[in-house]
Amino acid sequence: MSSTVGESGMERRSGVALWRQVADRIRLGISNGTLGEGGKLPPEITLSQLFGVNRHTVRAAISALVQEGVLRAEQGRGTFIESRKRLAYPISTRTRFSTGLQDQTRARKAILLGHVVEPATERVAEALGIETGAPVLRLETVTEADNRRISRATNWFDATRFAGFADVFAETGSVTASFARFGVDDYVRRTTLISSRHADADDLDNLKLSPGAIVLVTVAINDDLEGRPIQFAETRFAADLVELTIET
Repeated sequence: MSSTVGESGMERRSGVALWRQVADRIRLGISNGTLGEGGKLPPEITLSQLFGVNRHTVRAAISALVQEGVLRAEQGRGTFIESRKRLAYPISTRTRFSTGLQDQTRARKAILLGHVVEPATERVAEALGIETGAPVLRLETVTEADNRRISRATNWFDATRFAGFADVFAETGSVTASFARFGVDDYVRRTTLISSRHADADDLDNLKLSPGAIVLVTVAINDDLEGRPIQFAETRFAADLVELTIET
């Protein structure tokens, strides 16, 4: 389907709802400082003229951002930016969830949503250095910091080497502690690929986000100290709560 881009930059007939495009532009404006001077958004009529849409569309975008905690609406006063600092999640040689956030949060935990042993796809097999079709454990997890859900991850492990890993994780709530049970006392990050996209239905549900929310995506491989891959993971972070920092 073809799309038409107006003077405001809104893409019509693109398949992406206008309110979602407006919400994304408000997020961007807040991030780069072009919107929200003094911590307050311009009136709806001003935003509708700025983006070339009607006030109902602007109102829907603002409502979604209020639900996500990006904005705060006060009756009779206007719409304000919620000034909460993003958590800085470090990506380094030894990336660990708990230690990476321990100086920024009071409480942290990882929750096991589900697990299954399945044949490795070509992508997963290549990452883990095993044969396509070999059994792998897929672990679905979500992490919380100070009662806020910040990330959702799909993890794969060699099911032969790490038989029973899901039960250990359910007990420990930690990938690092679970590895230690299997004799892997230390491990290092081999690669991390970072991208961003709109949250899909699964992310919206598990991270408690509103449609149109952006997630940061990391695809990573961890190795033991002998250089053998032990974990392949795709993690989605709520972009309004977390920023990724690369440590060298």
